Amino acid sequence: MLNRFRLEFPSRPENVALARVTVAAFAAQLDPTVDELNDLKGAVSEAVANAIVHGYGNAPDGIVTVEGILYGDAIEVRVEDSGKGMEDVTRAMEPEFSTDPERLGLGFSFMQSFMDNVEVESSPDRGTRVIMRKQFARRH
Repeated sequence: MLNRFRLEFPSRPENVALARVTVAAFAAQLDPTVDELNDLKGAVSEAVANAIVHGYGNAPDGIVTVEGILYGDAIEVRVEDSGKGMEDVTRAMEPEFSTDPERLGLGFSFMQSFMDNVEVESSPDRGTRVIMRKQFARRH
């Protein structure tokens, strides 16, 4: 069975919670454990916060898109913005790298620790797409 959703919202910090709750509710169809659900919510929070803070520079008028797709016992979540993008994705994914000296630069590291696979597509002035996948344990 393939099921999916798409959600768009303004790049406002209060919408991080909306994204994480929506993805968690959608993933509940797969009967994940509490730990699996917490990992998923943590990764989604980091990806959406990155879009807001780094993609749009905290400007509230950008659009963040979150898509979820269920494949069997796995979920794929895509978080996309059309903000300023990144010149060097490889460097941006290094632990402790940040364009904002007030931030720790651990967002991608957290996403990678919470999910089975994280891919980032980005180019300057064209935005960023983060694609995350997680396989849930079979309990059927």
